[in-house]
Amino acid sequence: MKKMLNLIVLAAFALAIPAFAQPAASKATTAAKTAATDKATKATKAPAPAPPTDSEIADAKAKGLVWVNTETKVYHKDGAYYGKTKKGKFMTAADADKAGYRAAKESPIGKKKTTAPAAKK
Repeated sequence: MKKMLNLIVLAAFALAIPAFAQPAASKATTAAKTAATDKATKATKAPAPAPPTDSEIADAKAKGLVWVNTETKVYHKDGAYYGKTKKGKFMTAADADKAGYRAAKESPIGKKKTTAPAAKK
């Protein structure tokens, strides 16, 4: 009777082991599917557009266009960031305002302070 009981316990245990091991296998399968999906998504993404050339920047300035930084939602009329941010595009200032972009603030660096002349006594 004791042998029979041991066999039943062993049989039940043997059947239960694959059930415990299965979630780990399905996790590995899910991870593999996710990795494959990520790889496919990266492959189908459009490459980043090339930054504008110096001649394109000069042409846009001549036309009076502003450079819109699409990440920060700020546009530049000229200066160090004009045509130089990683993500951006040229457009008119009116179109940039309509699209919800704001003009860049002027930097206080490099500005000369103007002080009123001292009153003579």
